[in-house]
Amino acid sequence: MCRKVLPAFSLSLTLVAFLAFRGDNEYVSTFQKLNEDILKNSRAYETLGTATSTIGHRLTGSTNGAKAEQYAFNLFKKYGYADVKFQPFEVESWMRDTVTLEVVPNKSDNFRSVPVVALAHSPVQARVNGPIVDVGNGLEEDFEALKDRIKGKIALANIGLVNGKPGQKNLHRSEKTALAIKYGATAIITVNQVPGNVLLTGTASVTGSLIAIPAVNISKESGEEIRNWIKVDTDLHAIVDMRNVSKKIKARNVIATLPGKTDERIVIGGHLDSWDLATGATDNGLGSFTVMDIARAFKALKLKPKRTIDFVLFMGEEQGLLGSRQVVKELIKTKQVDKVKFMMNLDMTNNVQGMSVGGRDELIAFFKAAGEQIKKVDGSFANTVSSRAGLHSDHQPFMLEGIPTGAPAGRLAPNVFGCYHANCDNFNLVNREEMVNGVRFSAMLLYALANASDLPAKKLDSNKTRDLLIAQGLKKELILGQDWKWGDN
Repeated sequence: MCRKVLPAFSLSLTLVAFLAFRGDNEYVSTFQKLNEDILKNSRAYETLGTATSTIGHRLTGSTNGAKAEQYAFNLFKKYGYADVKFQPFEVESWMRDTVTLEVVPNKSDNFRSVPVVALAHSPVQARVNGPIVDVGNGLEEDFEALKDRIKGKIALANIGLVNGKPGQKNLHRSEKTALAIKYGATAIITVNQVPGNVLLTGTASVTGSLIAIPAVNISKESGEEIRNWIKVDTDLHAIVDMRNVSKKIKARNVIATLPGKTDERIVIGGHLDSWDLATGATDNGLGSFTVMDIARAFKALKLKPKRTIDFVLFMGEEQGLLGSRQVVKELIKTKQVDKVKFMMNLDMTNNVQGMSVGGRDELIAFFKAAGEQIKKVDGSFANTVSSRAGLHSDHQPFMLEGIPTGAPAGRLAPNVFGCYHANCDNFNLVNREEMVNGVRFSAMLLYALANASDLPAKKLDSNKTRDLLIAQGLKKELILGQDWKWGDN
């Protein structure tokens, strides 16, 4: 029976995709115009370069963050958008001050200072002294195996997976911190896996609020040194001393709207904010400045989409998806959430070669068909379509409301990805040609979404959304992140 059903299902998806693109000559013509304009006139690389050199980092709640918000607003206006607005929201802002980490054998004065950075939402003030317990990759099974030893100790955990089992899934640093708290640790030291003494930051909070224990990050090399030391001195202690700043501030999403022929909406967005160890050129200058350049191209070509397009630059993503949560909250409040037919998220989007459809398999044929039209304009487009849902970026609040989400899929060089959230995320990592590829192919995918006669993926009701998240293996992570709203945990 399965052999009969699956081909019919596949055929129906292909038919939907064909019908959506039955005016494919019009698509190819518009794709060609977008391609020519962006290759000739793209300003994504240049505006990102200006922002990184004149503003610096874009930490939510900081003076730099406010400058970045205004920069984006002014750029949308310059590109000809009449409907540009700030969407303010209040957040608990976190900013680092000082932090030290010292490691010493018990009953010894052989202190060693270790280079360290605080993870966001660590306490405003903390001084913790305790034995180090190595929990390996920091997954729940790792904590569970050492549950009798963790309480009152300082956990040492890898950020990534080291010697992981086939198919094993990693957890976000905030989820590992939540496990450390659950099992009674007094602090957590996370170990980066990128060579070169790279220090990594990011939130250690699953909610965006202050956490109960200090959380810090050390380099790969420091982690190896501590683990080698533990083999010699099994009763190794750590002293974490930190001061941070936390206060309520106002941040602003920036939204530019291109009116369509209907009140259906496509949201395309990326987070404008960054961490403060560098300039956030790749995370997420790549995505957010690509969004602005796509908006420029649509306006320059006077495109009139079927569906209204909201170009959104989110603030507060790094501190807990705060800006995108606010957008969804406002959509629900104004009863507009059902009008959103798709959310396209650009987070570190570079050298686009296809599309990820966030677990909504019914969109695979649609984007494959769109990609075939793109290949008529540029045969180098690989047209890869994957379907896997993930968390921890601005699509998440939309996905939790049942809205179809996806992301243009591309490539980042290993040295670029290694500087994610780190003190090396600067403009020298950005490749202009690859960034322009991100703009032009994402723009074509957006046009396909905005103008298709029909979109095969519909907004799911609450029960079907729950079922999708379970099928995608996300329930456990959402429970840890206190974002599971179905109550059957």
